[in-house]
Amino acid sequence: MIETLFTRIAGRPELDHEAGNGMRHVAALSMTKLADGLIDPKLVLAWLLNALGVPAPFVSALVPIREAGALLPQVFLAGWLGRMRQRRWMWVAGALVQGLAAGLIAVAAITLTGAEAGWAFVVALGGLAVARAASSVSYKDILGKTVGKSRRGAVTGFSGSVASAGVVVFALLLVSGALQDAIALAGAVALAAFLFLAAALIFAGLREAPSAVAQQAGGLELFRYFREDPNFTRFVVARGFLTATALSPPYIVLLSGEAGGALGQLGALVIASAAAAFLSSWAWGRFSDRSSRKVLVAAGGLGAGAMLFAVGLHGLGLGATYWALPLALFGLMIAHHGVRTGRSTYLVDIAPEHARAGYAAASNTAIGVLLLVAGLVGGGLSVIGPVASLLGFAALALVGAGIALGLREAE
Repeated sequence: MIETLFTRIAGRPELDHEAGNGMRHVAALSMTKLADGLIDPKLVLAWLLNALGVPAPFVSALVPIREAGALLPQVFLAGWLGRMRQRRWMWVAGALVQGLAAGLIAVAAITLTGAEAGWAFVVALGGLAVARAASSVSYKDILGKTVGKSRRGAVTGFSGSVASAGVVVFALLLVSGALQDAIALAGAVALAAFLFLAAALIFAGLREAPSAVAQQAGGLELFRYFREDPNFTRFVVARGFLTATALSPPYIVLLSGEAGGALGQLGALVIASAAAAFLSSWAWGRFSDRSSRKVLVAAGGLGAGAMLFAVGLHGLGLGATYWALPLALFGLMIAHHGVRTGRSTYLVDIAPEHARAGYAAASNTAIGVLLLVAGLVGGGLSVIGPVASLLGFAALALVGAGIALGLREAE
């Protein structure tokens, strides 16, 4: 039964224990992706802090802490991972710590207010972000060892679709008004904590062959991959430009003068993101198994088009209509999930087996820095207005697609 289910999702297994391992990947990844949606810093946690009367500086610190904490430590964690024979344990440890950190945030939301709640949130989120870095830097290496090359994109893409269905339910509850106070949102964060812990338990049962020890570089030494592999360098540059699809969605929301209260904005953004992921993740995954390079090109072009579409609608005076900007946001989020799926599959497929974790760590550390720079650029353009920001991000996405076009095929 497990083999039949895996075959329907990803194709016929060829490696030892691949079907069982693949379904554990699907279950654990679905849970952590759903947990990510329930504890989204730029949406859910920001709402909670506002409801608790936390000073604005704490709210503005959430996304930088989450993004930098999840990416920048990876270059140092990779060396530690290289000394582990059973590398799934780093992923398991990361999921466990994320669950504990999410639980602390839920408790703080119920028991604290004001600056005390703010400090509790940022400290716990910092721990969650570093734990996520550990899971991220180890995952691609584990995926490469336990799932066949032509089936990895389908596994990760299907997991994204399953998780997105759950996030859509959460978003509908937000829009309906069923979840609109701190206690209710704290319950969603507590559910995220449970999902992280359950995912760790499931992933611990993965059947993983021992890895060679002490063959993975760590620390700043990992940046030699940029010198040794020009195609990898080009990929990271393309990925850096394509971060525009991740940074631009809030500016579409800002275009709408009829956005209403915070609840309407939150529900619209979560629904657009979750519905786009649900409808596109599996398809992007299957497309990536054929050509992840083309996925990056297509997603970059689609993202730029969605941003320009939003600007055009705004210029025509249609921004206040109920369908216009949500439609543009939906298209942009489809593009964003394409970028995520394509760059993940491409990196796993081009990296040498002994250096997958190092490639992932070097790439993610560089992207962590580029995200901060791109965020500053977007923030500077936002002084002029959201239209300027979207035009700037659309240009970045088109450049990223053009650079990706010059990558060599990996599949």
